[in-house]
Amino acid sequence: MQAIINSFLLVAATEMGDKTQLLAFVLATRFRKPWAIMAGIFCATVLNHLLAASLGSWVSQAVPHQYMKWILAMIFILFAGWILIPDKDEGGEEANRFGAFLTTLITFFLAEMGDKTQLSTVALAAKYQNITLVTIGTTMGMMFSDGLAVVFGEKITEKISMKWVRIFAAALFVIFGIAIIIGY
Repeated sequence: MQAIINSFLLVAATEMGDKTQLLAFVLATRFRKPWAIMAGIFCATVLNHLLAASLGSWVSQAVPHQYMKWILAMIFILFAGWILIPDKDEGGEEANRFGAFLTTLITFFLAEMGDKTQLSTVALAAKYQNITLVTIGTTMGMMFSDGLAVVFGEKITEKISMKWVRIFAAALFVIFGIAIIIGY
């Protein structure tokens, strides 16, 4: 039980203000389908954290450090560009060709690659030597933190224009990208 509780607490705290919490907020405001977004986050997190617990250490050893930081930085900058592109029918019933669930699943899975949460999952699995309990705890932590962004994201956009939400989110993603290059 301690593996679940400690994994939950570490990831819930780590995710506060993290890029994937920001991504959850952006997806919630873009698609306005909270259940599909939460399902996508859940599936992506379970898949990612299972991989992290079993393959994370191999990836960090196989990809040279200097290449990994540039790959991750470019991913964040590309996300910033994607965020700035408004949907054709923003706020309407149609979101985009992949839909809320699949878009969330793919973007969350990719955004978690090499993230501090993924690396924390690797360390927790090594400490507790229980992939299942650690994955349960880390997934619960992600769902808690990112669920806050999904729930409150729509309420915020009732008061703030989506244009400004996109600009702010894109700026944060660019800052994350630059921070990776500078301080990785």
